[in-house]
Amino acid sequence: MSATATSAVSLQRRARLLWLIVLAVLLAAPFIGLYPVLMMKALCFAIFACAFNLLLGFTGLLSFGHAAFMGSAAYATGWLVRSAGWSPELGLVAGTAIAALIGLLVGLIAIRRQGIYFAMITLAMAQMVYFVCLQAPFTGGEDGLQGVPRGHLFGVVPLGHDIAMYFLVLAIFVGVFLGVIRIVHSPYGQVLKAIRENEPRAVSLGYDVDKYKLLAFVLSTAIAGLAGALKTLVLGFATLSDVHWSLSGEVVLMTLLGGMGTFAGPVLGAFTIIGLQNFLADRVGSWVTVIIGAIFVVCVVAFRRGFVGELLAWQQRRRNAA
Repeated sequence: MSATATSAVSLQRRARLLWLIVLAVLLAAPFIGLYPVLMMKALCFAIFACAFNLLLGFTGLLSFGHAAFMGSAAYATGWLVRSAGWSPELGLVAGTAIAALIGLLVGLIAIRRQGIYFAMITLAMAQMVYFVCLQAPFTGGEDGLQGVPRGHLFGVVPLGHDIAMYFLVLAIFVGVFLGVIRIVHSPYGQVLKAIRENEPRAVSLGYDVDKYKLLAFVLSTAIAGLAGALKTLVLGFATLSDVHWSLSGEVVLMTLLGGMGTFAGPVLGAFTIIGLQNFLADRVGSWVTVIIGAIFVVCVVAFRRGFVGELLAWQQRRRNAA
């Protein structure tokens, strides 16, 4: 085996070991003093960031309206569980399906455009969803949906206990994370990366790039919807902030801060942003957005690939030097 292959195998082993350590920390989090609700919120946003990274990092499509899919699923799940009496698992499935359906409708309109035009169409459609959530009678308007019960998972496991709910959220996060890795490493994922790198060449090879991009968009919106549905069950409410355009900006920040096009980057970015918001909220008030914006500027200037991207680039330079 060559030195390069040996180095690659060693790197993969270290990466697996690191992920096992991270998983062990997440499993032990409620028992070592970490607030379960905060951890669940961070995991929900990590799922959201993974969904966005699948679209931007591995397909090259920038959406400015992803909050619409997270928020619409949040409202749908909240109403179905609270008002229609659905079980939490059915509420999660329904919220995910509704987000995927809205994503399909938006994608059919936007996917034939590229660059800033695609981004602006997604933003415009997201603003339409925001207006519906503001005006529709079942959403609660500016008050939002309040008092959403967690219920019992499959009629057996009481999710009202934070520990039980935490392990459900963690299990879904792990499933989503492994699913995204499987998608990216599949032949379909390789085509997505080819489209990201050189779309005209992918077209010349005979791929129907619009269909590939549409499927990626729908998958991304479905995962974003799952994140929103989970968040509603965790916190017990859905508000207009879940569909506001600023949330779409936050997920862009999470992805770029951690490292676009990496698996760990969006997760690290989500935990960083949610942790900073929670830590700074009581200390600086509304200045928290200014501080996070400054951090983003520093990251773009000094760490253009994000935290994880810069680390991987540094490791690559070491291997090349060796």
